[in-house]
Amino acid sequence: MSTFEDLLAEGAAVPTEGWDFSWFSGRASEQRPSWGYAKLLAERMARAEAVLDVQTGGGEVLASVPTAPPVVAATESWPPNLEIARRNLARFGGTVVEVADTADLPFPDAHFDLVVSRHPVVTRWDEVRRVLRPGGTYLSQQVGAGSVRELTDYLMGPRSASPHPSPGPFTTTAGTSAVEATARAEAAGLEVLDVRQEALRMEFHDIAAVVHFLRKVIWIVPGFTVDAYRERLAELHDFMERHGPFVAYSQRCLIEARRA
Repeated sequence: MSTFEDLLAEGAAVPTEGWDFSWFSGRASEQRPSWGYAKLLAERMARAEAVLDVQTGGGEVLASVPTAPPVVAATESWPPNLEIARRNLARFGGTVVEVADTADLPFPDAHFDLVVSRHPVVTRWDEVRRVLRPGGTYLSQQVGAGSVRELTDYLMGPRSASPHPSPGPFTTTAGTSAVEATARAEAAGLEVLDVRQEALRMEFHDIAAVVHFLRKVIWIVPGFTVDAYRERLAELHDFMERHGPFVAYSQRCLIEARRA
């Protein structure tokens, strides 16, 4: 059986590039949203002429669809992901552009009839509307407010949540509720067609999975390092060894909106 130190070292060594979570198989699990984002994405892309995937990660989700429109573009802010995304989207002739999460999108007005984004770090609602053609749609699965808060609170102590949305024309990694997502979309001039929200059970079966998750999803515990949280990680390891998996809940929000 692996020791605590072995598991720490393993979790710290796994590469974090891209959004492929296959390493977690058998070590952590997360319930999937009932709406099936990949299926909805495939249906929308089969009808589209030009699609933009904002903050594509390694392009894994977009590359999973069977049919793509003639024009495929994507943005990504993290340099290690860029080449992964370019390889994954090459089958569609996709263009991947490095763009900061809060920056304007480097595309002309009304350039796409479909804009998509899965778990964006930031949503620039004003820019989404600008690059959409009239009648074009935006489909996004977003991280809901308080996602995986159980793990954040365990390591950092209980967090106080502000009851008020952050100011500005975008939603950040603090997460969004269905109400806030709808308000921001409508404020940007989009018509909301569908909005849903779900809490989904997650289980972490060993401390290596916790460490790798926190290194990969950096907003759960900002500034996380193994050394800084070694004592709490040791306590959590002991808990899982004696009582089974650590349970948390991810929050997900689906929104689909149209430019009139």
